[in-house]
Amino acid sequence: MNQPEIFDTDVHALQELLRAAWKQLGDPSLTAFTRRELRNQMKQCTADLRSYLQLVATRPSEPAKEAPRSFSKPELRILA
Repeated sequence: MNQPEIFDTDVHALQELLRAAWKQLGDPSLTAFTRRELRNQMKQCTADLRSYLQLVATRPSEPAKEAPRSFSKPELRILA
């Protein structure tokens, strides 16, 4: 696994964690302490996600792969 793939999986995992936390935050059976702890965890995940996204944005782009060779008619010269 190369570095961009690791960043992508980390970003995806943090997004899924936040999505699950928002769903859990809507549960009316949570106590005030649990809600506060969940919000603190969400703030930490959001900060981590921002830092990962900044790293992804500032990382140099990979060099573009060479375009596939097109097979065209060769230029022929007649030798006399």
